[in-house]
Amino acid sequence: MREIREDGIGVVVPYDFALDRELWRWCPAGATLHLTRTPHLPLPVSLAQARAVRAPGAVGQATHDLSTVLPGVVAYACTSGSFVAGVEGERALRQAVVEAGAPAAVTTSGAAVSALRALGVGRVCVVTPYDEAVTDRLGAFLTEAGVRVVSAGHLGLTGQIWTVPEEVTADLVRGTLTGDAEAVFVSCTNLRTYDLLGELESELGIPVLSANQVTLWLALAVLGRAAVGPGQSLVDRHPDLGDESTVSTTSTLQGAP
Repeated sequence: MREIREDGIGVVVPYDFALDRELWRWCPAGATLHLTRTPHLPLPVSLAQARAVRAPGAVGQATHDLSTVLPGVVAYACTSGSFVAGVEGERALRQAVVEAGAPAAVTTSGAAVSALRALGVGRVCVVTPYDEAVTDRLGAFLTEAGVRVVSAGHLGLTGQIWTVPEEVTADLVRGTLTGDAEAVFVSCTNLRTYDLLGELESELGIPVLSANQVTLWLALAVLGRAAVGPGQSLVDRHPDLGDESTVSTTSTLQGAP
């Protein structure tokens, strides 16, 4: 009989992901991450790369590779790869992960929507390391999901995003934020954010969320665990795990038409 690990989170990341250690920082004692990467591709960070790293074959194989260690949930940890095909594309990505053997699936973009809903946020400021085209696609995804993007800022990078200092990201947040924003979402799982979120929340007086934070927050919640993040308001909130628009399970798939 197949018994899943109640402490295990499988994580599918793009081939250029460089922040394994940062993901672990949101994990409480006893929780375990099992990471695997999609196949390498000679592509810059772009819409083309986002489409490539969400290819069903690559994601399905990565999920299957993780199945040996019996994780309780698999998280697809790439923001652009999970928003590039819109809301239905994000749902299809989760379903592909479940079809490949995961008992439950979440994605970074779906987790962002879940987090904003848990916080009661309807208007958000978006900050990304991407170019304008990829940033605009994120805005379109959030709008489709029912969240209004009131301002957006980007760094225009096409590679080595993990090298961006947190101070640069913090300055971009400050420079992009407008008074009507109820929260900030910092996109990209390859952008370092753990140590700046609590400080920015205290400074700005609104929730400041990041891609890796929301991904671990939702994946841990599926396992009945809470994320660890000093000064981060999200970790004290509980997602709606019955919301099929952000979490897929084997029962969700079985009930699909």
